[in-house]
Amino acid sequence: MTEAASRNGRLSADDWAREALDQIAEQGVASVAVEPLARRLGVTKGSFYWHFPSRDALLQAALERWETAEQEIVFGSVENVSDPRERLRSLFQLVAHEVKSHIIYSELLKALDHPTVSPVIGRVSQRRLDYLTASFRQAGLGRTAAQHRARLAYAAYVGFLQLSLQLQQPRLHHDEFEAYVEHVMDTLIPQT
Repeated sequence: MTEAASRNGRLSADDWAREALDQIAEQGVASVAVEPLARRLGVTKGSFYWHFPSRDALLQAALERWETAEQEIVFGSVENVSDPRERLRSLFQLVAHEVKSHIIYSELLKALDHPTVSPVIGRVSQRRLDYLTASFRQAGLGRTAAQHRARLAYAAYVGFLQLSLQLQQPRLHHDEFEAYVEHVMDTLIPQT
């Protein structure tokens, strides 16, 4: 049972959503089911139905939680960096080292045909592309060049996830990975 639940003896809807996200990270969207989640949380199915009318409602709540957290963690943590090039560097560093979120995103990409997943991924992807485009514009690129650079940066991110998580390419050693991230930043972030 989660810490919050153990304090008051009850699970919240957020506890269920958090556990559903953990399940997605471990085994994908299709694995989210009421009974196994109840077992993982150490409660009965009745606890679930107190908060949600259906599995799809839980999945919706979990994805909304992930979407909100993604926006706050990714964009919120770099907004105070005034120099746009340094902001992009900070963003790339942050994104390169956030592991669980990447796993969830990769699993959601596998489930794009699910009617609950598709709109969330669409919003998250568009928000990320818009943010990158605006950042590249602030770093001195024109509108079209900034859009192209944003697409290229986002494609590099999604492609790297595909290689490492779905195609299970061998993981880079720490120094190799850091050199790769530095190369990506040097390649994509405009110089002064």
